[in-house]
Amino acid sequence: MTDWAAFQYEIYLNGLLGKVPRLPTDLSRLAEIAEARLPAGPYGYVAGNAGGGKTEAANREALDRWRIVPRMLRDVGTRDLSVEVLGRRLPAPVALAPVGVLSIMHPDAETAAARAAAEVGVPFTLSSASSTSMEDVAEASGEGERWFQLYWPKDREVTKSFLRRAKESGYSALLVTLDTWLLSWRPRDLDQAYLPFLHGIGTENYFTDPAFLAGLAKPPVEDLQAAVMHFVGMFNDPTKTWDDLDFIRENWDGPIVLKGVLHPDDARRAADAGMDGIVVSNHGGRQVAGAIGAADALPAIAEAVGDRLDVLFDSGIRGGEDTAKALALGAKTVLLGRPWVYALGLDGQAGVEHVLRAHLAELDLTLALSGHATATSITRDDVTRS
Repeated sequence: MTDWAAFQYEIYLNGLLGKVPRLPTDLSRLAEIAEARLPAGPYGYVAGNAGGGKTEAANREALDRWRIVPRMLRDVGTRDLSVEVLGRRLPAPVALAPVGVLSIMHPDAETAAARAAAEVGVPFTLSSASSTSMEDVAEASGEGERWFQLYWPKDREVTKSFLRRAKESGYSALLVTLDTWLLSWRPRDLDQAYLPFLHGIGTENYFTDPAFLAGLAKPPVEDLQAAVMHFVGMFNDPTKTWDDLDFIRENWDGPIVLKGVLHPDDARRAADAGMDGIVVSNHGGRQVAGAIGAADALPAIAEAVGDRLDVLFDSGIRGGEDTAKALALGAKTVLLGRPWVYALGLDGQAGVEHVLRAHLAELDLTLALSGHATATSITRDDVTRS
């Protein structure tokens, strides 16, 4: 068991030596600091949303509507936040969400984040749209738990090659994103005409893939524009249906998680299809303007399928209290997104480690002060809607 809360005393003791944290411990402040310090294009790409940002706002409103009801005089002296998820025992109910094109934030990109996750002991989820190949990220991760997120290519041979490479590189679970067959209307990026993929950023898994390269007349180093257009042509595929999941199962023998589920009927279909998990998510507000807040969707989905597959959650998570609420509403684990990406841009691997340790310390303390010694004991009875 890890004493996650001890991080606060480490900070206080460092204060006796005249040292204060390089980044804020209120993780909600990272966005404004990143906006002030990072280039407008990269910051805007991470911070941007579909339409006017109402879905991201709905994510925060949905979480803030729930309030924790603390219970007293319970023994929380010894705490264990470990959880069983996707057939693995994790030390805490938190993983790094998949975020692509990380080289726009920091030159060490995905390798820095993977090392940070491994150092803290939580899973790192690699986006298939990464700036670093899955093999190099796996090497950086070492023995760390790692998952692979798939933006499902139109080309079946490329898909099979991705899955084979991920399995050979030690990624234990596959997260298939369902909500990004097309890029949404994102004014922040459009106003700057900024899309990293068109410059060959976030395409490294494709540019190192033998099946992808087989479709090119010349390698990317000789004709980058042709390689980028080949990537664009296979990234968008709005024709996929539930029947196509059989293909994924045939080519991946580990846990499969469908990311982007917001309706109980879709969650039931995922369970009927033999999936191992779902992520209740609206892509952090980046895909459908005016969509339901993810935390508003979570309770009904957890009630519908929580005993049939593992329910994970993302979209709107900032502080440890948010993770506690998501657990109470039926999630087994949360995927933390934007805060660690901002921290990566501001302070590299150390920044990501800071975010993880701060988030887990706040989660540990929030649960303990609410009367919970484990991550699994908080339930719907422990929160109220305000």
